[in-house]
Amino acid sequence: MTPTDSATESFSRLHEDARRLLGDWSHRDPGQRVLRDQYLDFLQVHPDGMSRHCSVGHLTSSALVMNDSRSRVLLTLHPKVGRWLQLGGHNESGDASVRDAAHREAREESGIADVTIAAVPLRLDRHAVPCRGLPSEHLDVQYLAWVPDDAVAVISDESDDLRWFDLDALPEDLDTSVRALIDDALFGR
Repeated sequence: MTPTDSATESFSRLHEDARRLLGDWSHRDPGQRVLRDQYLDFLQVHPDGMSRHCSVGHLTSSALVMNDSRSRVLLTLHPKVGRWLQLGGHNESGDASVRDAAHREAREESGIADVTIAAVPLRLDRHAVPCRGLPSEHLDVQYLAWVPDDAVAVISDESDDLRWFDLDALPEDLDTSVRALIDDALFGR
């Protein structure tokens, strides 16, 4: 098996995992259920929809990292968007599942090894974003992750900044999708 064949097989397994995961997933918000159905339709049409090489769009995986006592959230200042966001990014051929991709992204972008991640996604968010210099969409599968209260974050080269924010002192211009993610993390989905 060539490296390309191996990556194709890996993304095919990720595709199956995403379809199974989303097929079983629900949310109290009807808008989230509509997004889930859109994701499933997208995957039906795009067998390569787990890879960043699917130019019209692709699924991504992210994690809202909170401390164990749920009083702080770790956000990254995203270099392309210029806004504070949860940690996350593209799925990679070595990821065993969508959840595994979110877990990997949380560890890589936070610099914290001791990250626990929820078993099921918290929310979905679909947004336009340039990818590889072209207009594209990210269909983000968002998880909740938590770390010890005394965890020290270390900025990666994927961030312009990385900071802990107390929940009562979030950035004023925080994106509504991140606020919704925090609300679901605190009050349930």
